[in-house]
Amino acid sequence: MRLIFRFIEKYKYFLLFFFLESVAFFFTIQSHSYHKSKVINSANVITGGVYRGKSSVTDFFNLKRENLRLAEENNNLKNLISLQYLENDIQEKEYIDTIKYYQKFKYTVAKIINNNYQKRNNFLTINGGLNRGIQPELGVVNSKGIVGITNNVSKHNATVISVLNSISKINVKLKNNNHFGTLSWDGKDFRVVQLQDLQRQANIKVGDTIITGGKSTIFPEGIMVGTVRDFEIDNNVFAYINVSLFNDMSSLSYVNVILNFEKEEIRQLELINE
Repeated sequence: MRLIFRFIEKYKYFLLFFFLESVAFFFTIQSHSYHKSKVINSANVITGGVYRGKSSVTDFFNLKRENLRLAEENNNLKNLISLQYLENDIQEKEYIDTIKYYQKFKYTVAKIINNNYQKRNNFLTINGGLNRGIQPELGVVNSKGIVGITNNVSKHNATVISVLNSISKINVKLKNNNHFGTLSWDGKDFRVVQLQDLQRQANIKVGDTIITGGKSTIFPEGIMVGTVRDFEIDNNVFAYINVSLFNDMSSLSYVNVILNFEKEEIRQLELINE
């Protein structure tokens, strides 16, 4: 307390001057509308800046939660879209109005907790496993396109064979003319993969969109892959076709794991013919 009185005693003339200036400034603002409006506008600018800063900080800390919410919402929408509406084809009168709701694919959201993309054979790890219905050999995608195929699965986690892996072979096709090929990777650029086994008569040009072909039980037809970057024809065959991925494989977060409910049924039928 003694220090406070000593401070006031030492700076009493300055404090008195500051007090009188503040009083004069207050009455000046109150008696002149122009000055009053200027001060209010300045205060609003300062307050707005503080609120914007606070909002930015809050948004940053809520970003993880918001990303998870969006990923789950996107996953639910995919499941809704996968519901196929079929009518029973039995012609008897009592069955004419019979309708069956049938879901062929189920999507499960997961988060990538480890991502490799600079090796020759790259794998990813996701935070979902048997406890969430995830099995080996399921397609993994996100909102931009394909990511890979599940490999080893434990109770709570699973590894994914990335499209950037020498053993990755995925059935794809040209969107504009339905010619099929196989997607692989030469191990050079994580942004570019290769389209192989495409028939020479396929009408292809730079910029054409590549999508999944649907000729396997892993990926549904029509999932985005990338666009034709460049190609070369040698002796009337494609020497190479480079495809720029829609996905940035160096920056992945939430993904959807796709379960095909008809997978085992199709496999059993195909085994009969072997």
